[in-house]
Amino acid sequence: MKVNGTHYRPIWQAKDGEAVEIIDQTKLPHAFETLRLTSMQDAAHAIKAMLVRGAPLIGATAAWGLWLAMREDASDGNLESAYTMLMATRPTAVNLRWALDAGRAKLAPLAPDARVEAAKTFAEQVCDEDAELNHAIGRHGLEIIRAIAAKKSGETVNILTHCNAGWLATVDWGTATSPIYQAHDEGIPVHVWVDETRPRNQGAFLTAWELNNHGVPHTVIVDNAGGHLMQHGKVDMVITGTDRVTANGDVANKIGTYLKALAASDNGVPFYVALPSPTIDWTLDDGMRIEIEERSGEEVTRIPGRLDDGTLASVTITPKGSPAGNPAFDVTPARLVTGLITERGVSAATPAGLLSLFPEHRAAGE
Repeated sequence: MKVNGTHYRPIWQAKDGEAVEIIDQTKLPHAFETLRLTSMQDAAHAIKAMLVRGAPLIGATAAWGLWLAMREDASDGNLESAYTMLMATRPTAVNLRWALDAGRAKLAPLAPDARVEAAKTFAEQVCDEDAELNHAIGRHGLEIIRAIAAKKSGETVNILTHCNAGWLATVDWGTATSPIYQAHDEGIPVHVWVDETRPRNQGAFLTAWELNNHGVPHTVIVDNAGGHLMQHGKVDMVITGTDRVTANGDVANKIGTYLKALAASDNGVPFYVALPSPTIDWTLDDGMRIEIEERSGEEVTRIPGRLDDGTLASVTITPKGSPAGNPAFDVTPARLVTGLITERGVSAATPAGLLSLFPEHRAAGE
């Protein structure tokens, strides 16, 4: 996607071939800055500190982290050390494990002197594949938006989204935003209700920044406004992304997603989740078994922003001495999900629905 007319991905190999560069998402929307990652430790920090975030982008960053590790030391021991350190950065997004497992399986059988180039090729493939998957997700989601637009006789389709599942969370296009971008580019009138998504405000900071750059009409709302808007017929559909979908269709996504799904169900608003297949965890059949990351309470008690004089600052918003809890994700039960939008099509959020699109994951003998 483009920033001020220039095409960017949120992660790429530096032109000199010696490092990886990223968009520092902690500085958005007030400053657009890029950072250079020169070591596996840099990549691990970028993931853990949320300089990069979003399940697909976390996986891509981990893949580049393996390349950086192999550049330093391509031994068996360092491959295992890098795998372990990168795996420990964030527990909820399954794309991290997928990328590291696939990368290790590719590199481990090779001689050390062949691993650097192979790791680079693997990271490039992960990134290019993610961009292709997300574009395909958009094509399938576009059909849903087209159908709603047809029923509304060309009136604006109002879409609510939560957190950021845009191109900043992936390698390009985004998951939840890909259908929106493609509908907008086709000329379908769309408007997006952008949940602020406390406590890190990924909706207000990132989704709104993306949509603004692409010219998509949108309005930032507080997290608790979604149900009110649905009650008054101002939401035609909800689309979110996800950090992990279990084999039975349960969805782990940014905290607050479950409440949006409940409100959507109560008001008859279709609730869709957009995801590439590496986000499906075929080893779990119960979303309540997903480890939910508990992040620092400072994300709740402090908030960054721009002061009237242009200065960037972080301010405390809670009483001194008040503790804060910060579960980063929640789980939306499959029964509340209208459909899962994948690169292969839209399925019901059920084991049968998922397997209809991904039959290669059927257990032997079924």
